[in-house]
Amino acid sequence: MDRPETIAVKYEPMTVDSPSSSSAAAIDRPARPPKLVILADLNFNPPETDDLDSSIQIPSPPIARLSNEESHQDGGPVTCKEVEPEELEAKKISKVGKCRSRSKMEASSDCVGDADGDQANQGVPASREEKISNLKMGLIHVARKMPKNAHAHFILGLMFQRLGQSQKAIPEFEKAEEILLGCEPEVARPELLLLVQIHHGQCLLLDAFADNDSVKELEGEELEEILSKLKDSMKLDVRQAAVWNTLGLMLLKAGCLMSAISVLSSLLALVPDNYDCLTNLGVAYLQSGDLELSAKCFQDLVLKDQNHPAALINYAAELLCKHSSTVAGAGANGGAGASEDHKVPMNVAKECLLAALRSDPKSAHAWVNLANSYDMMGDHRSSSKCLEKAAKIDPNCMATRFAVAVQRIKDAERSQDASDQLSWAGNEMASVIREGDSVSIDPPIAWAGLAMAHKAQHEIAAAFVSDQNELTEMEERAVYSLKQAVTEDPEDAVRWHQLGLHSLCSQQYKLSQKYLKAAVGRSRECSYAWSNLGISLQLSDEQSEAEEVYKRALAVSTEDQAHATFSNLGNLYRQKKQYDLSKAMFSKALDLKPGYAPAYNNLGLVFVVERRWEEAKLCFEKALEADALLDAAQSNLLKATSMSRLCTCFSSSTVVRDS
Repeated sequence: MDRPETIAVKYEPMTVDSPSSSSAAAIDRPARPPKLVILADLNFNPPETDDLDSSIQIPSPPIARLSNEESHQDGGPVTCKEVEPEELEAKKISKVGKCRSRSKMEASSDCVGDADGDQANQGVPASREEKISNLKMGLIHVARKMPKNAHAHFILGLMFQRLGQSQKAIPEFEKAEEILLGCEPEVARPELLLLVQIHHGQCLLLDAFADNDSVKELEGEELEEILSKLKDSMKLDVRQAAVWNTLGLMLLKAGCLMSAISVLSSLLALVPDNYDCLTNLGVAYLQSGDLELSAKCFQDLVLKDQNHPAALINYAAELLCKHSSTVAGAGANGGAGASEDHKVPMNVAKECLLAALRSDPKSAHAWVNLANSYDMMGDHRSSSKCLEKAAKIDPNCMATRFAVAVQRIKDAERSQDASDQLSWAGNEMASVIREGDSVSIDPPIAWAGLAMAHKAQHEIAAAFVSDQNELTEMEERAVYSLKQAVTEDPEDAVRWHQLGLHSLCSQQYKLSQKYLKAAVGRSRECSYAWSNLGISLQLSDEQSEAEEVYKRALAVSTEDQAHATFSNLGNLYRQKKQYDLSKAMFSKALDLKPGYAPAYNNLGLVFVVERRWEEAKLCFEKALEADALLDAAQSNLLKATSMSRLCTCFSSSTVVRDS
């Protein structure tokens, strides 16, 4: 019987780098090339081993990681890094809404060339880091030697801001502002003063929101007043877009998604070419679950700057979120032809990530997402190599460690080998829980990962281990981890669904119904939760209730989800001996997803009842062609073949009568 499975959504931290406006360089005394050169140098990525603690992180959506990227135009795109399980590390904040991935990664041997081979010029990244470090030290020295030089203090503050050190940047901006305000009218520099004040305001906003967990959504008159002020200030000075983008970014960081969308969409209507705003709006839509609008933002970003790594990574992350949130387990595949629609977006995501890695070969989050895309396309070897690259680049990143552990679990499940891989994965998941925090990795996800390891240990051991005490201990560990994941976020339907699935697999049908009902109560549009609840009711011989639940699942199913529920409903009608209805349901399932293995297997069972052996054998053979792991089809084919031979033998035998 088909049992659709969903993978737990993995949230990964998003870091937002808000570098200062590159347009600011042009505003401040364009006649002075040296200053422009200094600002241009600041646009280089900060060194990965900077001694300053400058990470500001924002939680991101399932199976992806988001980080704002800097653009050398009006704004910079946000980068989505994933997930699944998916994955992640923090980046540096530097200017409002402009974010960039700080790490430049190696290229993979299978994807964009061997890391060592591509890094033959390893002096390039090293010299860049040395250059940034020297520039920072030089700026500090200049500011000390020239305490009345407003521009020196401004540039130093800008450097701290780009490194994410808002608290260190604020005093420098205040000093520059004090010097500029004290200037005589004939030497006043109002443009520089405005620029300093904009960056000062950005840092104050970043600092104010850094530790504020009690920010609430803007509503009613308060929101209208803010949007009105936004429009008025933009009419007076379009450069105020940077400040308003910072407000949207901070609302996004605080989890006020609707408020962030309102502010950013209003700002984008006034400055449609602001990359920062477009980027952050795409992230806000992605976090809110509106994948269509998120895709539109990221597609526009790619069209505006086709060679920007962040734009490519963001679009790839959106594709991964949309198309890899649910995967079929063993025995639920639909054949090569049926999965083409699924492979196309995964291939697009792969190409985007490869292009991004050619420009930024040391971006660990991009390697993790590339691993996910390969895994979804069935190329597990390339997926493993990509994760190895990510782990080599940032071995202490919790999200990357989580992704590597998930990959070990999947390998063990595919090989049905409960070896050291699962023990290692379980220990790694436990380490992530102990060493991580709510910013580096979402606690419910960390517990779900540990539960995944314990579940795999129990399920594999159940087929090979005869020691009941050992099996009971494994079962208890799996249930404890699943319940702890629920405790961390009781309103998350996915956690309840996973707990219900485990109880269903353990044949604890009443308990599974309790958990699955809790899941649909929290997410009434989740067709898989309804379908699995129907399976549990059907196995409990509550056929009427199961039929109603299956119909409810169909009512909320999308076109690419309904085939599994049609197959389950057909199986229910087969058990009720309503064979015509049963065959109609299987036909609908195969129309929606040609080659769907469970539907072929269950249709073959209907033909067995009708003693149509050849049709039954053909169905079982097609099921095995689509999914060689469907053991039930293999067993049914052997039985149908034997019965066919036996019937042929009886029909050809001669009856001898006594005369």
